Amino acid sequence: MSDGKILVGIDVGTYKVVTVIAKIIENVVNVLGVSEVKSQGIRKGQVVDIVEAVQSINASLEAAERMAGYSASRVFVSLGGSQIECQNSRGVVAVSTPQGEISANDLQRVIDAAKAISIPSTREIVHVLPRNYVVDGQEGIKDPVGMSGTRLEVDTHIITANSVSIRNLEKAFSEVGVDVDNFAFSGYASSLAVLSDTEKELGVVLVDIGAGTTDICVYTEGSVSYSSVLAIGARHVTNDLAIGLRISLESAEKIKLFLSQNQARKLIKMEDEEDEGGKEPRPTDEVDLTSLNLPEEIRKVSQKTLVEGIIRPRLNEICTMIGLEIKKSGYGGQTPAGIVLTGGGSLTVGVREVARRSLAMPVRIGMPTNMKGIVDEVQHPGFSTATGLILYGAANSAVKPSSFRFSLPRGGGGGSSKIFKKALNLIKTFIP
Repeated sequence: MSDGKILVGIDVGTYKVVTVIAKIIENVVNVLGVSEVKSQGIRKGQVVDIVEAVQSINASLEAAERMAGYSASRVFVSLGGSQIECQNSRGVVAVSTPQGEISANDLQRVIDAAKAISIPSTREIVHVLPRNYVVDGQEGIKDPVGMSGTRLEVDTHIITANSVSIRNLEKAFSEVGVDVDNFAFSGYASSLAVLSDTEKELGVVLVDIGAGTTDICVYTEGSVSYSSVLAIGARHVTNDLAIGLRISLESAEKIKLFLSQNQARKLIKMEDEEDEGGKEPRPTDEVDLTSLNLPEEIRKVSQKTLVEGIIRPRLNEICTMIGLEIKKSGYGGQTPAGIVLTGGGSLTVGVREVARRSLAMPVRIGMPTNMKGIVDEVQHPGFSTATGLILYGAANSAVKPSSFRFSLPRGGGGGSSKIFKKALNLIKTFIP
């Protein structure tokens, strides 16, 4: 853990680009700068328009830099979308030292052995997460360094992503003028920020509901055992509202956020306590939308129509798909800690009640914890991934060899960038 070092995490999402600049001091995230900018050029976690993506990332990063008074040169970036795949693998090596004492070098060798899996040339390994180690047949070992043995095995969880998607994101950040230290699966990053050690040890399902996708991470015995991404998110709820009320997507988004903010206020006020009977309060008959000043001039809408008729059916569909993924993972019976919902979509009105009923498991809303500094800005499920990237960066601050490259000046590839490129190509001609 790199105490005292300033780290930058950027969550590139379908709806917004979130940047958090923070310093890690004794395992506590001291937030220095935060920004949230509407995302453009990104769809379902992948770059679809590199020029627009660069503008969004640049705007978000500059706003956070102004708040923190810090100029970023290296960042940690979230990776999501349906391109994410996972598999579990086992590696086996002989302990190298004659005395049979396991060293950090042996750990690296056995993890490298587990990485030797057959994947298509179009895919790239993002994470190799050790689940547990086995020393001479003794299972369940979390850290074997210093122990004695002759045979070392490891069970790992490997997350892969599409190489082209990674290169496009790297190019976007290169155009912004910063280097990517490392990519992290957004669901895994969120889990670092919102899950407790007890929940991970008992077994828990982390569900990060974004705008375009829903990330799932299943923890058993303290480590990740299964990961997946669903190509459905809170944006689908917005679409349903727009169609059901015959209004624009912008107005539908305002109504959804209005209802969600009311939900968030109740959540913070109750400090995540359960309501009587374990169910959320029944909605009142009408919602006053006058304060939203919608162009369609809608003043009042039946909350039963909104929640029961439009929002809940889509939430039922999302929860059904989550349930199928949990069943597919094979770890459904090993998660007594239940489900932790996070991400901006986790505050959609009624989502906890639907998840609790559909999945028959305990459900809570997860927010980033153990923070100092500008905590009011990030005390929200929508900032879980960006905050988790800071924690991931603190634990994995070693720089990848591929990240040593020239950075282009800020500004999204204008004329100065082209001049810089020409100068760089001229220098390269003199290098033998």
